[in-house]
Amino acid sequence: MSDLGAGFGYLIKGQRWAFGHGRWFGFGLLPALITLVVYAGALVGLGYGADDFAGWVTPFADDWSSPWQGLLRNTLVVLVFVLGLFLAVVTFTAVTLLVGQPFYESLSEEVDRSEGGDVPESGLPLWRELWISARDSVRVLLRVAFYGVLLFALGFVPVIGQTVIPVLGFCVTGYFLAEELTAVALQRRGMVLKDRLVLLRGRRMMALGFGVPLALAFVVPLVAVFLMPGAVAGATLLARDLTAPPSLPEPQPAPAPHSLRKG
Repeated sequence: MSDLGAGFGYLIKGQRWAFGHGRWFGFGLLPALITLVVYAGALVGLGYGADDFAGWVTPFADDWSSPWQGLLRNTLVVLVFVLGLFLAVVTFTAVTLLVGQPFYESLSEEVDRSEGGDVPESGLPLWRELWISARDSVRVLLRVAFYGVLLFALGFVPVIGQTVIPVLGFCVTGYFLAEELTAVALQRRGMVLKDRLVLLRGRRMMALGFGVPLALAFVVPLVAVFLMPGAVAGATLLARDLTAPPSLPEPQPAPAPHSLRKG
């Protein structure tokens, strides 16, 4: 449980850092605003088209009597929109980071610089960093899509589908949000996707403590925009902790010589 609280603490510290550095806060808003406009249009279209989709995939229910036809199709509409929202929350971060790669790279470096010590740099040209970021994002999103489809199917299970599955959905979303956001700092430290996933699995509760509250907040589109700079800052602080060398135990004083103990 301590890791869960520590992860949430990094999220709060990141927001404090961003709001305390106004220029960098404004700098980090631009990519999120661009992505928000695109995603808002997509979700509005999904909302208008969900009814037609539900009718198209359930032609066998055309002759069902009330209330069964409406119950089936309304449930499907809700599940389709929840799935779309789930994918939007996860992919919002990936797309925003891709659009704002130079912005967030600079912001992450500034966080490292403000905390003291070395400021890791990938040494790669921008096009190479964009390619790696896009490739890794696709790999992560494929994993998210797998879990999304699985959770969507389980959503039809009575009781569990309306209680446990949404909670699991936010946990999955939060975990992969933590991966996407820490990737900015960890990629500069030379860590590939496989190594990053292993690192986060070793501190899963910390990743969930950071990512799940963020996933809940990201359900509100405007909140996602304003939290994005602080999320990158907090993820950088989290990455610094995850990659810090283990601290050595304090040296213990040597026992007094036997002759002195007698005296």
